Amino acid sequence: MENDIKLPQIDLANYQYELPAERIAKHPHSPRDESKLMLYKGGNIEHKIFKDIVNEFDSSYSLFFNNTKVLPARLYFKKETGAQIEVFLLNPVAPTKDISAAMLAGSGTVWECAIGNFKRWKDQKLEAAVEVNGVVEKLTVSHEDRSKRYVKFEWENDTLKFVDIISAAGNTPLPPYIKREATEEDKDTYQTVYSKNEGAVAAPTAGLHFTESVLTQLADKGVKEEEVTLHVSAGTFKPISSDIVTDHEMHNEQIIVTKENIKALIEAEKVACVGTTSMRTLESTYWYGVRLLENEEASFDIKKLEPYEKANQDLPSRQEAFQAVLNLMEKKGVDTLSGETSIFIMPGYQFRVIDALVTNFHLPSTTLVLLIAAFIGEDWRKVYNAALENDYRFLSYGDSSLLFRV
Repeated sequence: MENDIKLPQIDLANYQYELPAERIAKHPHSPRDESKLMLYKGGNIEHKIFKDIVNEFDSSYSLFFNNTKVLPARLYFKKETGAQIEVFLLNPVAPTKDISAAMLAGSGTVWECAIGNFKRWKDQKLEAAVEVNGVVEKLTVSHEDRSKRYVKFEWENDTLKFVDIISAAGNTPLPPYIKREATEEDKDTYQTVYSKNEGAVAAPTAGLHFTESVLTQLADKGVKEEEVTLHVSAGTFKPISSDIVTDHEMHNEQIIVTKENIKALIEAEKVACVGTTSMRTLESTYWYGVRLLENEEASFDIKKLEPYEKANQDLPSRQEAFQAVLNLMEKKGVDTLSGETSIFIMPGYQFRVIDALVTNFHLPSTTLVLLIAAFIGEDWRKVYNAALENDYRFLSYGDSSLLFRV
């Protein structure tokens, strides 16, 4: 019954800390794998170099990565008056809401966008010259629905797909706290070395530290490496503004898992995630398995407070939940499964899948700090104090941590 649900009572002031502006990394560390790594295990903290991470895992671990690829989601257009209009891609609307499919759409595709200088862009069409494969193409944008910020993208060459156009026209969507213009170099450094599936408007930044050498060394130790997909949305930067934390509007994100992922989760002795997005993917997929055990026709759209609504139930094991997902995939004869999640992981959440987490250092009083506090308890503050005292770099281009759940 809804009245029996006991939601966590969160005082956001307890998850605040002072982050000096100079500690926010403006540029990535080079080489990637020589950034700092903080190891938190058994309540103890050690300071290492990221490439030392290969010494912390053995063949008992399955390590999950988010292979989403960051879109060059920020586009600029100029009105005849000279005013600059920024169009920032958020979510596809038509002809499909599926991000992977939307990337292959032709002229006329529509996206929900954030629009800079919105008031100065009325009903006129805006144009930009875009060079694609050595040929100049005219890209036109117009309001499909101004009230909803729906923007239509059109071009003449019907052999070109949306991904071709924005790859040529767009700019790397650096987070708002990196207060500089994106450069050509960011197109490479703001991607993981294993990025594949276009669709994110923010990088899964925990993975930025990995190199091919580190991945190879982990594989040589028998660590099983698995790739899932969660297309990171701009909502990941949205601050908590609600007085009641559980009222915060969580961003809904598309996730994709494969049959091989599910088999690995059933067989895994221990599960580690690279990044909070991979964690959200696996924990959400567990809850989908719970749904399937209750109803074989259940949809894959995990709500933000769903885990807390089920907290008093006798819940299935990780293996049982994922077996239900595998059974569904085999019944349908599919190798991949897509869904959506707005899961809100905060203190009070009971983890069902994850044993260890690789993650950067996040902004104070955000959903990501709440997630870290849910994972390692009050020691989150000890970890962050140690990072501040030992000159760690923070946020997307900052240093890393490896946290083992207590």
